[in-house]
Amino acid sequence: MKPVRVGICGLGTVGSGTFNVLTQNGSQIARRAGRDVIIEQVGARRDNPACDTSHTNVTRDIFEVVRNPNVDVVVELIGGSTIAKDLVMEAIQNGKHVVTANKALIAVHGEEIFAAAKAAGVTVGYEAGVAGGIPVIKAIREGLAANKINWLAGIINGTGNFILTEMRDKGRDFDDVLQEAQALGYAEADPTFDVEGIDAAHKLTILSSIAYGIPLQFERCFTEGISKITREDVKYAEELGYRIKHLGVSARTPKGIDLRVHPTLIPEHNMIAKVDGVMNAVAVNGEAVGDTLFSGPGAGAGPTASAVIADIIDIARDIQVEALSFDRLDDVKVLSIEEVETCYYLRMEAFDKAGVLAKVASILSTKGINIEAIIQKEPEEGEQMVPVIMLTHKVLERTMNEAIAEIEALEEINGRITRIRVEHLN
Repeated sequence: MKPVRVGICGLGTVGSGTFNVLTQNGSQIARRAGRDVIIEQVGARRDNPACDTSHTNVTRDIFEVVRNPNVDVVVELIGGSTIAKDLVMEAIQNGKHVVTANKALIAVHGEEIFAAAKAAGVTVGYEAGVAGGIPVIKAIREGLAANKINWLAGIINGTGNFILTEMRDKGRDFDDVLQEAQALGYAEADPTFDVEGIDAAHKLTILSSIAYGIPLQFERCFTEGISKITREDVKYAEELGYRIKHLGVSARTPKGIDLRVHPTLIPEHNMIAKVDGVMNAVAVNGEAVGDTLFSGPGAGAGPTASAVIADIIDIARDIQVEALSFDRLDDVKVLSIEEVETCYYLRMEAFDKAGVLAKVASILSTKGINIEAIIQKEPEEGEQMVPVIMLTHKVLERTMNEAIAEIEALEEINGRITRIRVEHLN
């Protein structure tokens, strides 16, 4: 059978991993693909010493790869969403299949890319863009194809998970752990995409589109990062029987699709609460199967290359892994964060005087907000302020916002209230 000829664009961490795995595991890949998979050309601005490209056609012009008539599949691993988009669109126009690990590209420009791919009769594979080595896209699209997906929730950024794990296990501050994450290469010099939730929002947008058959709507995803989480919050969560994780949460509701990324308290007995360090995990609830959990390394050369090559193998088998079912997309409303109902963790600094808790409880009661648990600490010597921590039952976010504004206006409350959403994932 005719071999599949691959052009790799980008020879960084993922590109070099893909090159090396294709080279080293060629016979096994061929057996599973049913034909040989050959690296026809590599486009990279510079050589990578981790790869032996001495017997490979290498060009410094990545667009030469998409114009190469011998290339069947273009593997886009350059990142970003400008040049990468131009590269992918030209590849599609030239009749090439595309495989990418670029979640930002898919989340922001996916609708345009997929429409072009459908018109050209080619495939766009993007398994590596969401959770690295975890085949969660294939699980939802294929393994769980018979299920109506009710909800999904995931730790889909390893950097944030590493930081929160270190804060919990060692009682460290956010800024201290972030510096270590940067030194270890888990976080970029500018860590905004990771710690402020943008990376996770890209991934959640893609997963939700597949799970519910809705258009990609990255701009509608509520996004909140972990930079304001303190070690005190982590400690109090533990006292209450919870752990703080940075989650992407998505669900079908009678009012529309819930789509949000934020720090979240999860009961410590929940399996996803036990996923630590740089590991990723995605929990998916299907109507027929019930709760499922997919966990593994979410980044790195080997795990991401594994997902890239899985898409190449699917294409080699002539399986059409089209990104979405274009003719059956449901334009279901995506809820604003104020329309979401969830439970809440609230932490406030209150003057140590009689009647403060009664005033706070009265405001919550007037809004119909029930308190599940309270922790009130004794004041430290010489201090007039005490931390008060509350867990509430489920309530509309809009209502909670109104209650928080009223509580913050009390003269007995000092500063802003820390609010973290709580999910029980069932």
